[in-house]
Amino acid sequence: MNGRLRNKTALVTGSTSNIGQAIAEAFAAEGAHVIVSGRDRERGTRVVEGIRAAGGRADFVVADLDGSARASRELADRARDSLGGRIDILVNNAGIYPSSDTAHTDEATFDSVYAVNVKAPFFLTAAVVPMMTRSGGGTVINLGSWIARLGVPSAALYSSTKGAVETLTRAWAAEFGPLGVRVNALSPGVILPPAPEGSEPHLGEIMMRGTPAGTVGTPDAVAHAAVWLAGDEAAFVHGTVVDVDGGRTGAAVVAA
Repeated sequence: MNGRLRNKTALVTGSTSNIGQAIAEAFAAEGAHVIVSGRDRERGTRVVEGIRAAGGRADFVVADLDGSARASRELADRARDSLGGRIDILVNNAGIYPSSDTAHTDEATFDSVYAVNVKAPFFLTAAVVPMMTRSGGGTVINLGSWIARLGVPSAALYSSTKGAVETLTRAWAAEFGPLGVRVNALSPGVILPPAPEGSEPHLGEIMMRGTPAGTVGTPDAVAHAAVWLAGDEAAFVHGTVVDVDGGRTGAAVVAA
């Protein structure tokens, strides 16, 4: 790593595991002071300990982003205080994925998924951007999804929330860009941890057959793209959704 985020501060929601954890670790490796955030204090503490053991700077702030403006404001304030009064980078990664299809989705599930996936990042961004503008600017990175643009059975509710997040990305770029805050999104494809040798193919691996990449991605692939969007190399990038999906949505898939 070459310190591309040296002297930057970052808040990464949902960073106690998987993609969020990989982003937090990559930011810290590039020199950022990172707030790891999530509901599970034990997992969050382990992530922070791992970052510190590798020579990085990180703290954990517990948060249950239930969609209320209050919860988002509280996280923003606590993260700012832990980071010395400044948040340079916000990654809206926290989200939940229901498994039911449309006919079996009840109203409570609908409301909870929109609360976590759309309302929480909306109000968190609303709380953090004024902090960024007061300190000279910043960067917001939202997490979309490939299934916001490519229909998948039993994913209507989740994909609609990610479509909303990608639309917010473009609207916020127009709203906040003139204030010095860049807003972009990452759209991960099928992302899985490395599978044990000899294990049966995962459904995601089957879905990636015939794509340009030919296989699934790992959380690190998304983290590398997040580092680029957060850094100075992407200073002229606004309102863009960067696909990190092995070509799944951008190229024809040839059935194997």
